[in-house]
Parts: sequence; C-alpha cells; structure tokens
Amino acid sequence: MSYNINITKIEKSKVSDLDFNNIPLGTTFTDHMFICDYDNGQWGNPRIEPLETIPTHPAAMALHYGQAIFEGMKATVDKDGNPMLFRANKNAARLNTSADRMGMPNFPEDLFVEGLKQLVDIERNWIPPQEGSALYLRPFMYADEPFIGMRAATHYKFIIIASPSNAMYSNRIKLWAEKQYIRAANGGTGEAKAAGNYAAAIRPTELAKAKGYDQVLWLDANEHRYIQEVGTMNIFFMIDGKFITPKRDGSILDGITRMSVIDVLRDKGYEVTETMITIDEIKTASRSGTLQEAFGTGTAVGIAYIQEIGLDGEVIHVSDQSPVANDVNDTLNAIKTGKVEDKFNWMTKIKN
Repeated sequence: MSYNINITKIEKSKVSDLDFNNIPLGTTFTDHMFICDYDNGQWGNPRIEPLETIPTHPAAMALHYGQAIFEGMKATVDKDGNPMLFRANKNAARLNTSADRMGMPNFPEDLFVEGLKQLVDIERNWIPPQEGSALYLRPFMYADEPFIGMRAATHYKFIIIASPSNAMYSNRIKLWAEKQYIRAANGGTGEAKAAGNYAAAIRPTELAKAKGYDQVLWLDANEHRYIQEVGTMNIFFMIDGKFITPKRDGSILDGITRMSVIDVLRDKGYEVTETMITIDEIKTASRSGTLQEAFGTGTAVGIAYIQEIGLDGEVIHVSDQSPVANDVNDTLNAIKTGKVEDKFNWMTKIKN
C-alpha cells in the first residue's frame, strides 16, 4: 500500500555539534520524528516533523493504565554510505504482537517500515560510522486519550524517534540471579514489549548493581529455578559444544537478535536447542568444566559476553573468553554493514 507521508524539515541540523566518538547514552536525539495518530478506528496523518515535546493531557490513559509499548532497532551504514535497516519487518510484526496483548490497535506493518525508511533517509548523517555504533531507533505507541476509566483507549499515538549510540558493553558483564523479584509469569505480559515490564525491573536492577553486578538474570515466577532472560537481553549458553537458550513460553521476549543468532549459529554448524534451563544446570556445568560460554543478545547491546553469575552468595564462573560469541557478533556486524553477503535476506538498504 502506498502512503503519503508529509515531511516538514528543520532549518538547520544539530548533527554538526555531535562528537561521534563520545555519544552520551540515550540523551542525544536526531532532528526529526515520525508521528501517526489513531482515531475513529483508523490510523491517519502520517508525518515527519522536527523533534519537539508533545503536549499531553494529564488524563492521558497511558499515564494511568499503562497502555504503552515500544520497539528497539538500529540503522547502520554500508561501505558506500547507504543506511541499512536490520529485519525491520520482524519489529513491525512484534509491535503488533505487543499491541494485541495490551488491548491496543495494530499498526500497519508496511507503514511502520516506510516510516522508518523515510525517517532514516532524512537522518542518515546521524548514523555513527564506527564499528559497533549505530543509529538507535525507538518506535513506540501509547494511549493519549484523556479519560479516567478502566477500558481500552480509543485514541493513540505512534511515534519513531532516533538516537545515535556507541557500542553499549565493552567489558564482560556479571549477572545477578534474582530470586525475590520476578519479571514475568504465565499469562502475564512477559512476551510483550510493554513499558510496564521494564518499570518493574528497575528496582531489582538497581539492587543488583549495588551488589556489583551489571544486570539481573531473571528466573521463573513459580520455583525461581528456570532461567528466562537477562534484564534487557535474551541469553544463550554453550555447554559441551552445543548451545541452549530458554524456549519461548509466553514469559520471555521474542528477541529479533535472538532469532538471528540462532540462525547464524546453525549456519556455522552448531546445534542450538530452545528448552527449559535451570540455574542448577548452569551451576553443574560450570563446576564440571563443560560450561564454555554464555552471552546475552539484544538490539541495544548486540552481544554481551557474560563473565559470571552471582547466586545466593556464590559465584558461577562462566568463562574468560567467548570465541564463538565473538565470531557470531562479527558476522552480525558484517551483515549489518554490508561487508559480507546477506545470505539470510535480512537487510533493507535505503538509497538516496
């Protein structure tokens, strides 16, 4: 379907003020944003305009009842300077999976991708050229109808903003296996990329950091035994030459990087199993010496190499090096920057 996206550009870009070698995380934003409104049962008025604050009524339903979802993705550049989007159609589909769970309207997936393409085309000069850096893209939807009452809203906004970012984790990370707080439970919103999921994770994450750890390793809500995911990532373990990752059961996010890493690992000849994994299995594998690697995967972090896991006063040592994970990370980065063949047909190139 063809969409008429109205574009209003700023007079002068702020990109010349940016030091691409030192980008403050999450506080630098590009010049423009994509906006679309939902009213009377349909999406309309798609537009790109200068980034600015948005007037919000104090009774906006997202503020009171939490109807807010988002996506995270990145734009990179190839050797010819063309912006590249990674599996944008998967993000569009996942946004609608989240919308279904949160009682929100679906957003047209082709308009999602077209809005991204046009916004990134305009903001192409904001994409950092350094290896591992990218233009982080944040599509999100929230209920902005002013109403105090428990029901689905009838008016929503869909917006895409962009923020240049350097590589997130340069050092190996340490995880704290959380046994008091939970991230998700069966029948909950764990598989949705809902804002409230992340709000509930803030205090446990701060407590883990106070203990000297970087992120929380979430365990199941019932027994606190089965591994679900890491604070902002899915997780993989390499045990005795084979990879395992928690299976999707409605409580973990269907990560775009996760599914891509599975494909890359299998393409490289590794066996990958999606299964239930207990923290005791990881502890036993560490003690026996069969736990070879562990790493987190996510859009913001790419691949984060895991050094150790803290659990009930003891430390589960994972590894000091991650040769396979490093190889997979290099492969993903090479695909995203057009340095190797895109055999999986994942990339969308945005030409002038």
